[in-house]
Amino acid sequence: MSQRDELIEKYAGDLRTKCGVEPDMDLLTKVVIGLGPSIYNADSETVAATQPGEIETVRKNFLIGKLGLPDGPELDAAIDTVIELYGKSERNKYRAVVYYLLTTHFGKQGVYA
Repeated sequence: MSQRDELIEKYAGDLRTKCGVEPDMDLLTKVVIGLGPSIYNADSETVAATQPGEIETVRKNFLIGKLGLPDGPELDAAIDTVIELYGKSERNKYRAVVYYLLTTHFGKQGVYA
């Protein structure tokens, strides 16, 4: 099993146990591939949900840039919803899990088709 496959399994485990979501493994794999080498770096692999700059990065680079959503308060509300689902006290919020949840929240799975 490759390192990427191991990480995908780890992210799927978080979705199941911490978020109560049964992941679409094909979509999760595409989200992980879309993140590129950032998943192999401990700092960029996670989302620092308490840092406003990090939330801004998720909003601008992922929600607006990747998913093509218009800017607005619903983006911040969705990020808050996903962080709450993952667990605010959860120290390691993996970027792939957060992006997967945001993709499904907005019904934008087609971006990864």
